[in-house]
Amino acid sequence: MKATVHVTLKPGVLDPQGQTIQRASEAIGFARIADVRQGKFFEVELSDDGDLEAARAELERFARDVLANPVIEDYRVEFLSDLPAASEQE
Repeated sequence: MKATVHVTLKPGVLDPQGQTIQRASEAIGFARIADVRQGKFFEVELSDDGDLEAARAELERFARDVLANPVIEDYRVEFLSDLPAASEQE
């Protein structure tokens, strides 16, 4: 069972790396890039015992306790089964 975890800085938390990327994009001609926020992306493989709710709860706890700093970061967990297939996105 595969899942992804997106970790991003909370709104209002200073993002110097994102600011640097935004300024650099402006300098090389990307005039419409008004703001950039950087984050982290994790792909996670879980053992599949058929209990999606238990897997979701464990991954939520793992994301909160290990991957993210809940004081300054938000996280979002997605199981690949939650995402529409490529043919459904068109």
